[in-house]
Formats: sequence, C-alpha cells, structure tokens
Amino acid sequence: MNTLNSQAVKLNDLIQTHNPTVFDMLSRKGKGIYYPWKGILAQGGRAKGKEINATLGTAYEDDGSPMVLPSILKKINIDSKCAFPYAPSEGVASLRERWRDLIRMKNPSLGTKPISLPVVTSALTHGLSMVGYLFMDPGDKIIVPDLCWDNYDLVFSNGYDAEIVPFNFFKNDVFDVEAFRNAINKEKVGKKIVLLNFPNNPSGYTPTIEAGKEIIAVLKEAAEKGNNLVVIMDDAYFGLFFEEGICTESLFSELADLHEHLLVVKVDGITKEEYAWGFRVGFITYGIKGGNAELYKALEEKTAGAVRGNISNASHLSQSLFLEGLKGDSYNEEKLRNEKKIGERYIKVKEILKGHEEYKTYFDALPFNSGYFMCIRLKGLDTEKVYEKLLNDYSTGVICFSDKNILRIAFAAVSATKLEKLFTNIYNACKDCA
Repeated sequence: MNTLNSQAVKLNDLIQTHNPTVFDMLSRKGKGIYYPWKGILAQGGRAKGKEINATLGTAYEDDGSPMVLPSILKKINIDSKCAFPYAPSEGVASLRERWRDLIRMKNPSLGTKPISLPVVTSALTHGLSMVGYLFMDPGDKIIVPDLCWDNYDLVFSNGYDAEIVPFNFFKNDVFDVEAFRNAINKEKVGKKIVLLNFPNNPSGYTPTIEAGKEIIAVLKEAAEKGNNLVVIMDDAYFGLFFEEGICTESLFSELADLHEHLLVVKVDGITKEEYAWGFRVGFITYGIKGGNAELYKALEEKTAGAVRGNISNASHLSQSLFLEGLKGDSYNEEKLRNEKKIGERYIKVKEILKGHEEYKTYFDALPFNSGYFMCIRLKGLDTEKVYEKLLNDYSTGVICFSDKNILRIAFAAVSATKLEKLFTNIYNACKDCA
C-alpha cells in the first residue's frame, strides 16, 4: 500500500484505540480511505455563510439561490435548495437522524443500544458495494445462503475479488442452522464475513423466532472462539412479514451489542421499505458491543469517504422528497395500505397452492412467509424450457434459476386477480414440457 494519507492514519488510530478488532476487519482499501476534511469539501464548508463564497462547483443566482433551469424547477414542488445543490457525501443530516429513529422504531428490542448514524448511499446495491470496499480484500470469503440474490456475484466477486461460499438454506422446511454453523466453523479462526438477507430474495423466507435465536447463538459462539466477524444484514425487504412466529425485527437488533468481535452492518433503504424504487436512497448503519461515538464517527467518515470517492454523493432531491413524505399526515396510513395489499396477494398465493394438489406433479413450493417473492422447485423438468414456454406461449414472465431448478415468482408485482392465471400458466407450461 502507498503511504497513507494523514487523515486515514488519524481515523485508523481512533478505531484501533476504541476497538482494534474493527481495524483488523477493514480491507486494505478500508484502512486507506478517509473523508477529505482538509480538501475542497472542508474548505467549502468553512466558507459557508461568508459574504463571498467562491469555493464550490455549484452555480448560484445573484440572490444566492441555485442557478437552475426553470423548466425543470416548475415540475418540482420543493425548495430548490433542497433539490439541486450537492448533498453531503454522508447524506442529508436530518435524514440520517430520522432514519436512525425509524430503525429504532421498527426494531423496538434495539432500545437505546449505541449504533452509528446511518450513512446515505445510492440505494442498497451501492451500499453493499461500499461495504465490500471497506471490508473485503481479494480472496476473502463471504458466507451466504445458497438461495441468494445473484447480484452478490457482481458486487462482491467481480467488484472486489471476494469468494462467495454458500451454505444450505433449508432443512425440513426451516432455516438450516447446522449448515450455517458448519460454514462458519469450516475455516480456521480469523476474519469471517457473513451475509444474511431476511426476508430472503429469492425465497421470500424469514426464520422463525426460535431459528433467529439459534442464528444469533451460532454467531456469538463463533465470536467467542476469537473469530472477527463482519455480519452484513441485507434488509432490503424488511417490514413485509405475513405470518406469526417469525422474526419481525432485523437481527441487527440483537447483533448490535452481541460481542466485541462482531461488527454488524445493516444495509437497507427506502427502495422496498418505503416504495420508492427509483429514488435510489440507501443506508449503512453499524453496531458492535462497546461501540461508542468516537468509533462510530470514524466508521461513518470512512464510509462517507468511500462514497465520496465512488459517486461523490447520493441524490439530494430524492433524500429531500422522502423527508417531506415522512412529514405527511397520511404517511403511516399509506404504508399500511401498501403492506396490506401485498399481504393479500401473499394469502391468495397460499390459497391457490393449497387448492391445487395437482401442481405437486410438476413442482413444489419452497417455504415462504414474507417479502416480495416465493419460489417453486420443478421436478424432473428442464427449467429453462419451462421458462421459455411461459414467455413465448403463455405471455408470462418469471425468474429462472436453472442451476437450482427454481422459478422465482414476484407475487408483490401481480394483481390478486391474475395470480390464479399465473399459476395455471406455470402448471400448463410444465405439463407441456413433461
């Protein structure tokens, strides 16, 4: 590595002082990154409010308002100062505070445990990439379920030369805790990266409360053995839970102060949780036992530095629009309406599957209880052929995982009135290909 910038050295010293294990978890890039407080941004910040400010790469009108195109401005019902100028690389301060409040509200068992302020990313995928930047070196292994989002390959394997190591997800229709334990303990004691995603994409499964406790126990056991654990919680679909007896809080709540050798990194966003897919606003939040303001601030600055060096900052307009939406009197009611509608589609899928025993001739449904998706595993059929048959002969699109003989079905995207036809089409396509 080249000689570290003095600002990176300062952050590294802070992290080593407050938790040297966290420093050991950082990648080479993570150790080298810093937020450039002595550069253009810092000097621009010092000039804020001065009579003459000739620092930032933003054009302003004579009255101090952003110089914008009126044809665009007239379509935006928000103060131009909250839309057009650059947002801070760490995100709009009031949004970061509000999102942390929402995390606590949605996860009541988190209580007052110290956690970092969320750092804003350009949605969840970018957040995962920034986690890779900070914590993954070439050859590092990432322990994930064998049913996982295929974009992890692009983000971690292609992006950071990390190796994805899958473990068996289901055993007897529940989370395979033993396979999870074996995956963590397979290698010698050292730095280990774990990625969990509940509700799971593609399966639409969230562990039972009992399984959640067992997952936490496995992680605690691994930390007590001396492993340095980076546990990434991909909470993209958090909040959509349709059954009793399953974990309705993120495991982040328990992991945030589980052990001094376990850093939990919550990656989430407004994409699915707040029905704002194209706004591209995500968050990275840290938790560790004994974490304090100084440690978290250093991690936040490194994260903001990674964002700065990657995309500069996330959309100011998107952040401001979401903040405005949160202030609305009907915000909670509108969210409940959407959750109810997706829940009704979930119930309809369950009813359809229960009412058609003949489907089991060609496929079985994998366990599902939450989120946007469910999966079926085909029996003795060419999954690619069934997929093509659905597209070409039945005007029906699903996602095909041919290596696992699985079709993923996004019931959240389909009107309840068309779900019966969807499964009829799948059954008939399977019958055609049998």
